[in-house]
Amino acid sequence: MWVAAVVFAFVLLLLLIFVLQNGQRAEVSFLGAHGTLPMGVALLLAAVFGVLLVALPGTARIVQLRMLGRAATRPDGPAGSGPTPPSTTGIAGVPLPPRPTRKDG
Repeated sequence: MWVAAVVFAFVLLLLLIFVLQNGQRAEVSFLGAHGTLPMGVALLLAAVFGVLLVALPGTARIVQLRMLGRAATRPDGPAGSGPTPPSTTGIAGVPLPPRPTRKDG
């Protein structure tokens, strides 16, 4: 717990140094809004929006998979919702080649 707090404080310190060292003004335009921000703040905002762009769809997919998992484990779940055997045919019903056998020893 303490290690995580120290690492978090160190990362915040590094971000503060980054923002303070990149204080020159940058012109920013977004959806018709125009303004100026310090370069460090603009880059930090861009990074935060990038993380959100990745995290939101990922979170939605995790929630979707959890809901599917709960539906499959319910006793009154949909019929035939158990595990399915591996397919013996490939694309367009073409039989797959036999799997190689392991020779131990």
